[in-house]
Amino acid sequence: MAKPSTRQELIDYCLRKLGAPVLEINVADEQIDDLVDDAIQYFQDRHFDGVTQTFLKYEITQQDIDRARGTSGITTTTVTQNSINYDYEENSNFLPIPESVIGINKIFHFEGSNTVSSGMFSLKYQLFLNDIYYWGAVELLTYAMTKTYLEDIDFLLTTQKQIRFNKRLGKLYLDIDWASVTPGKYLVIDCYVVSDPANSSRIWNDRFLKLYLTSLIKRQWGQNLIKFQGVKLPGGVELNGRQIYDDAQREIDSLMEKMSSDYELPPFDMIG
Repeated sequence: MAKPSTRQELIDYCLRKLGAPVLEINVADEQIDDLVDDAIQYFQDRHFDGVTQTFLKYEITQQDIDRARGTSGITTTTVTQNSINYDYEENSNFLPIPESVIGINKIFHFEGSNTVSSGMFSLKYQLFLNDIYYWGAVELLTYAMTKTYLEDIDFLLTTQKQIRFNKRLGKLYLDIDWASVTPGKYLVIDCYVVSDPANSSRIWNDRFLKLYLTSLIKRQWGQNLIKFQGVKLPGGVELNGRQIYDDAQREIDSLMEKMSSDYELPPFDMIG
């Protein structure tokens, strides 16, 4: 069984599935390269194996603070209606995010922001100091309930940082008081990063990707041949580009439906 491990091996595999080298696949190399990029992008956007949940660390610099607090970073948009100008301002309170990041869940608390369960005088420290002086002094159920109670207090006293993110803009907006932020602090970002085939050759052998790219090349083949509809070759053979195109489109539609049912993570329910 063929197991492509590179970009070219995947292309050769798909061409063989379409009949090469017995048949001449009338698709240019440039078109195939574009289709591979399209297939990888669709795989990364929709497939559950196309992304990886990871944690990125970022050190806040003085430049980030100055841009977020200063007036030089403010973007002004003017809208004119009924001969009246309306000015809207947006501050540049964002951090640049790598292109490989396509989604952000949250950012963790700043260092030292947890006032309930961190530090020498925290409740957690005092619990261990006074109650758990030897193993078995406190039942596990009591300890678990106490920890849950402490986390509830911390959740109420230390609110989550409000963030906004759009993968096309590549900007993570932090709606925080930047005056309380000091340089050198670290942010830990819980995010999703695309699976890059350059770093993992196993992606080229993904079953869905092979089927999807084969159908994309088949559709392009049919589209290229449509303009020769009705032209007969020597021997009476007639090219039927429309049939090839329609068959490929049905395969693509079936694969997209299969993506939604089998390979895509279900959307989260929103209550409230």
